[in-house]
Amino acid sequence: MSVPKVAIVGRPNVGKSSIMNWLAHKRISVVDPMAGVTRDRVTYLMHVADRYFEMIDTGGVGIVDVGELTDEVDTQIRIAMEQADLILFVVEGSAGITALDQEVSRRLRRIDTPKVIVINKCDSPKLDREAATFHALGDTHMELIPVSVKGNRNQEELLQVILRHLPPADDLEAEQGEDLDEVPELKLAIVGRRNVGKSTFINQLAETDRVIVSEIPGTTRDSIDVRFQMDGKSFVAIDTPGVRKRKSLANDVEWYGLARAKRSIRRANVVLMFLDCMETISRVDKQLVSEIHEECKPCIFVTNKWDLALNKSAEDWSDYVFKHFSHMRHVPIAIITALTGKNVKKLINLAQAIYKQSRQRVPTGVLNRVVRAAVKNWSPPLRMNRIPRILFAVQVGSEPPTIVLKCNAKELFDEDYKRYLLGVFREQLPFKEVPIKLYFRSKDADPDQAEREEAKAKRLEEMEDEDNFDDLEDEELTDADFDDE
Repeated sequence: MSVPKVAIVGRPNVGKSSIMNWLAHKRISVVDPMAGVTRDRVTYLMHVADRYFEMIDTGGVGIVDVGELTDEVDTQIRIAMEQADLILFVVEGSAGITALDQEVSRRLRRIDTPKVIVINKCDSPKLDREAATFHALGDTHMELIPVSVKGNRNQEELLQVILRHLPPADDLEAEQGEDLDEVPELKLAIVGRRNVGKSTFINQLAETDRVIVSEIPGTTRDSIDVRFQMDGKSFVAIDTPGVRKRKSLANDVEWYGLARAKRSIRRANVVLMFLDCMETISRVDKQLVSEIHEECKPCIFVTNKWDLALNKSAEDWSDYVFKHFSHMRHVPIAIITALTGKNVKKLINLAQAIYKQSRQRVPTGVLNRVVRAAVKNWSPPLRMNRIPRILFAVQVGSEPPTIVLKCNAKELFDEDYKRYLLGVFREQLPFKEVPIKLYFRSKDADPDQAEREEAKAKRLEEMEDEDNFDDLEDEELTDADFDDE
């Protein structure tokens, strides 16, 4: 048996997403007064006491979707209910039983799965007395529990009800739950403008209609984590809402979707930036790439719908992309057709290679030999009547690779020289296709510290002759010790 699934279902705007966020203690689903905000299945792994279970938030039953996706939303709800080990049927205590509640009840009767009626918006104990009336939606044996997300009432009681109705635990659940809880998978953020094929790509990976796919732009409104396996390895694909021009962000949900896309970039190990080869690169594309650049995230420019580009060459397309993103020339370009699955596996393999690069650590000796050769090839120009000198180099972090150059005065090194060194590092170190953070750190003004730096530099010169840097100890550094130039 795998990790149990708990589906949250009900008519629109009874607080399903609020209950999900409330139990998870974090904002997983978009919450908005506008009905129909949740369209896809949104999942979150819960760890309560010694049990693991996956909560699944669903769209509202019976909503007429403004994007004409009602059938697709209903399909997602049906899949969630059929796969669930427990169903939380959410109703609104202050509204009583409505026609849509009865429609949900009718659908649930077809499914032989344990169910609990969760009566939300019972902000005061007075409303608890009316709870028994909701037995009409099920039977007298179905458990009812009144809660209030707004009033923070009966949260622990609801969790205990869920635990009581879960199937018995086994060793596999604990093993899988712990694996998921630690999140060892490679996390891939799928970002791009609206209707560029992100959800089609996700469904190709998951081999099912995991997220709603449609020609209607803006189908995905939540960031959705979809776990999949390939060649025995686990991955998490984060499908994000498509972003459009700022002037088109007409409501809070779309603003929140933009924030979700940015947060997904921060969460990811590798970002797959989707571009449509049938469209020109837009301001939205540039906005997202700028966010990726600022977050120093490994990235792949994914060109989708290549089967439609009959009169384009890969070389011309590459030139066009880097004309707009000249500061990201280290980023590889992958050409795929998500609809047919062409080159999708190659893309995932490339993402793994990129992730491996970002985690690499270079021995101090190797790094210093590369730096000294670079300086010998092009010495930094004289500035302020002073000679810039690099005394020592050390890699202080990974994801992204972070290199600190101790120098006599960091203000003596201009941006041109920094770009030169970054190019050298990409060419000679295992960081060819990933961002590199490079800092210059001035030697301490303290005379004793300056002497130590000079001594270390001389020792490096001696060790270079001996071709042995391995015995040199790195000085521990923190972010506070250096500034970005």
